[in-house]
Amino acid sequence: MSPKAKLIFNPMADMGEAWKIANDLRPIAHQYGAEWSGTVYPTHATELARQAAEQGFERVIALGGDGTVHEVVNGLMQVPAARRPVLGVVPIGSGNDFAHAIGVPKAADRALAHALEGPASTVDLGLMTDEHGRQEYFDNTLGMGFDAVVTIRSHKLPFIRGFLMYLVAVLQTIIVNHQPALMKIENDGQSIEQSNIMLTICNGPRQGGGFLVAPDAKNDDGILNFSMVERCSRLTMLRIMPEVMRGTHGRFPQVTLGTTRQLSLVSDRPLYIHADGEVYTSFGSNLRQISCEIVPNALQVIKG
Repeated sequence: MSPKAKLIFNPMADMGEAWKIANDLRPIAHQYGAEWSGTVYPTHATELARQAAEQGFERVIALGGDGTVHEVVNGLMQVPAARRPVLGVVPIGSGNDFAHAIGVPKAADRALAHALEGPASTVDLGLMTDEHGRQEYFDNTLGMGFDAVVTIRSHKLPFIRGFLMYLVAVLQTIIVNHQPALMKIENDGQSIEQSNIMLTICNGPRQGGGFLVAPDAKNDDGILNFSMVERCSRLTMLRIMPEVMRGTHGRFPQVTLGTTRQLSLVSDRPLYIHADGEVYTSFGSNLRQISCEIVPNALQVIKG
């Protein structure tokens, strides 16, 4: 007998194109007796995932992009581990970086069939706590500064999708939003203070559909990786970005790649933050202090 499964579908994923793909998946869902729920507002997937767990579903499958997966993960983590369903992913969004990290099939029909019947294994999650005590789990990356602004700008490019959308947003950010922040950082008991253009905490290697921010990151090794770019010129940033696509940016002296289990920081200016491509703080925010930690073996996931 197939596990009792709930499909949580974001019809607005991939700039509204996802519903065309999802419509073709209904026969597969019917074959396995899976139930559908669609999202209609931000954080709705979080509520639906929590409700699915409370209703006794054994698997919760996110049909969408990284934002949908992020919301579903945060919903599942509101439920005690003993009653927490297994997570499945069908990548029909713009970046699909978490799906890439866990190796699920790219074809939506194959991904859904695999999510409904494949074996589960554990992944780690990152947990961020801000200065107000608000907490947010992230399954892939948490970005502060440059890549957060890229995320904000990418959401304002309605006629471009996929990797090109992120690339255009990168160029806009280099030109318009090139302001470093002085950060006081505590990393596993070690202190550092420097001006950074970007700091990204990584549970997986890739973000933005193809930027290998932390090429050595694995989501089941019990540690988080980070990529930090200190104050540099716009020209240097333009040189670094192509290297990020190849995962070779660590050769620049302005780039620091490392690992952490627990990291905290205080910034001299407001922090713009994204979590798995979802905007956490945007322009107008005054948040200046956060901490991050690894949560090992936090979630059961259907990997490829």
